[in-house]
Amino acid sequence: MIDLPSREPQTVAVPVDGILSGFLLLPQGACGLVLFAHGRRSNKYSRRNRILADTLSRGRIATLLLDLLTPEEQEADGKAADARSGDAGAGPGGDVALLTARLIQAVDWARDDARLARLPLGLFGSGTGAAAALGAAAERRDAVQALVCRGARTDLAEGALSQVLAPTLLIVAGLDPEAIRVNRAAVQVLPGEARLEILAHATRLFEEAGKLESVGLLARDWFLTHFEAKDDATTHNPWR
Repeated sequence: MIDLPSREPQTVAVPVDGILSGFLLLPQGACGLVLFAHGRRSNKYSRRNRILADTLSRGRIATLLLDLLTPEEQEADGKAADARSGDAGAGPGGDVALLTARLIQAVDWARDDARLARLPLGLFGSGTGAAAALGAAAERRDAVQALVCRGARTDLAEGALSQVLAPTLLIVAGLDPEAIRVNRAAVQVLPGEARLEILAHATRLFEEAGKLESVGLLARDWFLTHFEAKDDATTHNPWR
């Protein structure tokens, strides 16, 4: 099921109250689709997200790396980030409600896209993007089959946690005690299947040798397990 050749990434545009741009990688025989919701000051060009997307692709999982802010909003967010003093919520990139709404629109777009509509769908979020992913999973419970969060700001999604039914994997760094605390609390609230994975000797960005790769493998296995559990996924998937 792994190491199959992939198609070249395709540029996509998701219409909202503007345009969200992204890269779609659709491997041969794709068995599912994962939308990425990255953290603040990251974008579709993120090296970490591309490494993770490549790992998923080798498991025949299609990936959509999508900017949840329009180009104008990204510029405004950069200026706000440079100017703010201790205000983590300043600027569009800190507006979890906005990011959640955009991710919901992206989920709806994928459900309507002829290439992707029949693929089981998952969300992969990091930081504030993970809070948006949790919110979107709560709002689109019939659409989201699985969820993985890396270093999630679950404290920014407390109102949504009790509504998330999708199987959820929370991955945190062993050297990030605050992330461990808030994610451990979140596992107690999530009503569906939930697991907390703590990677020992890893710091917040998982920059140590092999740690990001471990995140990717954990995510890949989680998505594959729950995509394959979807009723009739193989029968109705045109890309198998």
